[in-house]
Amino acid sequence: MPNGGPTEGVHALIAERWSPRAFDDRPVPPAILRRLFEAGRWAASAYNEQPWRWLVATREDAAGFEALFSTLIPFNQEWVRAAPVLAVSIARTSFERNGKPNRHGGHDVGQAAAQIALEAVANGLAIHQMAGFDPDRVRAIAAVPPEFEPMAAIAIGFPGDPSTLTDALREREIASRERRPLAECVFGARFGVTASFLR
Repeated sequence: MPNGGPTEGVHALIAERWSPRAFDDRPVPPAILRRLFEAGRWAASAYNEQPWRWLVATREDAAGFEALFSTLIPFNQEWVRAAPVLAVSIARTSFERNGKPNRHGGHDVGQAAAQIALEAVANGLAIHQMAGFDPDRVRAIAAVPPEFEPMAAIAIGFPGDPSTLTDALREREIASRERRPLAECVFGARFGVTASFLR
């Protein structure tokens, strides 16, 4: 894991979560994969709608893996092939209860993905979520219904050796992790005014 990380004494699962590009190619046991998605299944959601759906392919399913791999932009294809599992998160964009738009669906799928990420850390794995993929291609190859929206592609596996990456990717892999200071993103009741507990 690169240097840097949380400074406020957060739980180790959060402090150790990161998004590697170097993955070991050893398979993820099915029992652990089930555990990851079970963690996601128990995320909170508006009206308990549970809008998340997941496409998942292991490298043992060569055709499925290649199908999901083909939806990635070339930059991500460059490093993702070593990952043993590829997934795509999908959000239902309307409420099942009444058919009205669910503007919280993407948020709720993000919560489920975060729980998967933490469960991955607890099991010695990591996930890397990617915006760099073609949602329309996902729709086409996976027959995704129109009321669902592909949100992110996800590589899943055991962290690997950064030396397997190209020079440019290796530099990013070992660079210090950084985040905005809390004062720049946590406000009081008025946007842009730092919360009093941070002063």
